[in-house]
Amino acid sequence: MPIPAQLHGRLTAPVIVSPMFLVSGPDLVVAACKSGFIGSFPSLNQRTTEGYAAWLSEIQERLSAQDAPYAVNLVVHKSNSRLQADLARTVEHKVPVVITSLGVVKEVIDAVHSYGGLVFHDIIHLAHARKAADAGVDGLIGVSAGAGGHAGTVNAFALVSEIRAFFPGTIILAGCMNTGSQVAAARMMGADLAYMGTRFIATRESLAQPEFKTMITQANAADIVYTPAISGVFGNFLRPSIVAAGRDPTDMNPSHGGLSLEGEAKVWKDIWSAGQGSGGIRDIPPAAELCARIATEHRAALESAGAQAKEWTR
Repeated sequence: MPIPAQLHGRLTAPVIVSPMFLVSGPDLVVAACKSGFIGSFPSLNQRTTEGYAAWLSEIQERLSAQDAPYAVNLVVHKSNSRLQADLARTVEHKVPVVITSLGVVKEVIDAVHSYGGLVFHDIIHLAHARKAADAGVDGLIGVSAGAGGHAGTVNAFALVSEIRAFFPGTIILAGCMNTGSQVAAARMMGADLAYMGTRFIATRESLAQPEFKTMITQANAADIVYTPAISGVFGNFLRPSIVAAGRDPTDMNPSHGGLSLEGEAKVWKDIWSAGQGSGGIRDIPPAAELCARIATEHRAALESAGAQAKEWTR
């Protein structure tokens, strides 16, 4: 499996704690990295480029060479007026891993590669994947059906298989993973890294409101609504939060005709995104404790798979 050389020997399990809008901050990133997972955050979680740069400096000061590398999500959609300024700060701080989303911009990829950084791009369709691969990204994040945020509708098995048919780089799989055994399963089906978001919303270090964290621990897959009515782009959201915001989950029209980052910032404060994996989340632990649990489960799953393989050897 093609895990980049920059990550060899740096991880306790093949996991990226995904960058979550209004949820991921320095404390969660640092806790993940010190536990051997790649922690990440969206640059837009800070209201200004100056604030973003301050977070980069803080994270770098708190991490050491023994910790896992961190990642930043840059939204490259045309509605992000801060892209060039945030990219300049990203290059200045030599962010180890950059996760691009909502578009492919060759200039961004080249800028990150100029200092030896990695670029992973998230996709929900094969057309997006091919475009990103042609642009030279190092990894593709397949956001499969049931994932939190702007998820796709393709089954995880099908998505990984179709990406691997043409892409020789790193494949990262997102969608409904909570445990180390599920991470191991993702590896066995052909992914190189797991992308875990919703599970880490319900941690003590996340910036999510306490009510948001509690709602996730009480939700099941049936409580997730896939709709474009929240931000203009299809995404998965918690039904109880939609109801609490005074809207009918069964009768919603898009509030506007397309993606608006300003619009998202307004609605996501009260209407909360989560994936179908919510049904497997029932506690709100410290991030380090959760990472240790996942890493232990991952090792146990690999050992179990090895034992089972012997049973089927003729």
